[in-house]
Amino acid sequence: MLEEVERWLADRSWSVADRPLHRILAAKRATGQTVSVVLPALNEEATVGEIVSAVRRDLVLGVPLVDEVVVVDSGSTDRTAEEAAAAGARVVHRDAILPRIPAVPGKGEVLWRSLLVTRGDIVCFVDADLREFSSDFVSGIVGPLLTEPDVHLVKAMYDRPLTVSGGPASGTAAAGQGGRVTELMARPLLNMHWPRLAGFVQPLGGEYAARRSLLEQLPFPVGYGVELGMLVDALHLVGLDALAQVDVGVRRHRHQDGQALGRMAAAIYRTAQLRLARGHMIRPSLTQFERSGDAFEPRTYSVDTEERPPMTEIAEYQARRVA
Repeated sequence: MLEEVERWLADRSWSVADRPLHRILAAKRATGQTVSVVLPALNEEATVGEIVSAVRRDLVLGVPLVDEVVVVDSGSTDRTAEEAAAAGARVVHRDAILPRIPAVPGKGEVLWRSLLVTRGDIVCFVDADLREFSSDFVSGIVGPLLTEPDVHLVKAMYDRPLTVSGGPASGTAAAGQGGRVTELMARPLLNMHWPRLAGFVQPLGGEYAARRSLLEQLPFPVGYGVELGMLVDALHLVGLDALAQVDVGVRRHRHQDGQALGRMAAAIYRTAQLRLARGHMIRPSLTQFERSGDAFEPRTYSVDTEERPPMTEIAEYQARRVA
């Protein structure tokens, strides 16, 4: 197994510099494929506009790589939608997509619904909370899908510095410490249960691109388990050599507090559990504690277990394809 991972790392791990933009554009012209960029967003007014502007400036107006930029707003209470629209994105509200199926909170829910409001042969997902964003994040992960016909899904890999808060080191960045849920939950799960995926540097990263023909066949966990679920399901559907990763540099974003990370870890564990044994479905919960005066008060949260079916099973999606 180790030899297979090492071979995969040599054959399917690239740098953004390996594919110059002119080569990617030539492949796009030759194949006639279209590219959609999707930003799932919830209260990201501080960053979403800058990301949209960079993608449009560099990859829509600068060169014709991206055909549409869509922001799917999942219920923001700030100016996320206005900032995204002002920057040139098409903004669609989550609840307006497939209204006959009531939406539930969660990132995976938004990504799943985005397939109904985009048309690209290649769909590129980018988190909306990135800072100091570079359009290399998009061109880097879209490139292999245009130049390598046997590649179906590409994850971005990067350094994730963690900004230290409090104490004498406050404000400094701890290199490589940003992926806490990855290192404490996702990586151990993958290494123990799906060791062929052990070579992915950022298995939970929110920046990845895939062929629509793959995405429409995958179930989507509605919450934070979507990235792990997608990686595992894609492995079984198309095989390891159809998966790849590209080094795009450094990813800076807003970090969650420890309790939020605990809830993310629980959802990811549950996603893995469902894939290991599709048995009796229960609705698990996670209890955490917060100090209130002289006591610790319990706070109990439900853990995401719902999954949306492959989009090819949805009548509205089938009808759109026929049309």
